[in-house]
Amino acid sequence: MKFFKSPGRKSKEEEFIKASLEDEEVIISPDTKREVRIPPGQKKINKWPVLHAGKVPKIDLSNWKFKITGLVSEEKEYTLKEFRKLSQIKVFSDIHCVTSWSKLNNIWQGISTSVLKKEVNILPQAKYVLIHAEGNFTTNLSLEDFFKEDVIFATHHNGKQLNIKHGYPLRLVVPQLYLWKSAKWVNGVEFIEEDKPGFWESNGYHMHGDPWKEERYSWQNR
Repeated sequence: MKFFKSPGRKSKEEEFIKASLEDEEVIISPDTKREVRIPPGQKKINKWPVLHAGKVPKIDLSNWKFKITGLVSEEKEYTLKEFRKLSQIKVFSDIHCVTSWSKLNNIWQGISTSVLKKEVNILPQAKYVLIHAEGNFTTNLSLEDFFKEDVIFATHHNGKQLNIKHGYPLRLVVPQLYLWKSAKWVNGVEFIEEDKPGFWESNGYHMHGDPWKEERYSWQNR
């Protein structure tokens, strides 16, 4: 893993990231260990652009619920306070947007997706998940991708609470896939048997989205 830093004096953000990496419990995303960390067709940027379809939602946190539904023995839901009480982790990762930019060196704090295995009994026929978010947004993932060690329901980025434009109060982060899979404003997970396209997958994007294979568009599914 190479920690790329800006020339000259370190920023507070860089100091935070460096200090976080000294914590042995931080989960290191495998892609940060690559000799070349920028996938094909991408360029490295330092800022974090705000991109999404539609307007930023207005979320009533007092009525916010996170729901686990579908192929589980018993469906479950949480208030924001209850969900944030689940076991916390930190993840160091890069992120890669399908619009061709990559942002390296990110520290995420939040809840591991693997915690859900302890919260509900997932039925054997479940092979995929459909992630639900505000505005009826959805995105699909295989269970293998969803339960990778570096996948996290993030509440914080580089030591600061996520702002609303980047997905507050909860954002899924799937570091090894293009960033559209890292849905903002997440409020539920549905376990399903057959793969089902979500919002962007129904509008021309790839069903899987591996940046290292440049799986950007739906015509590549064939």
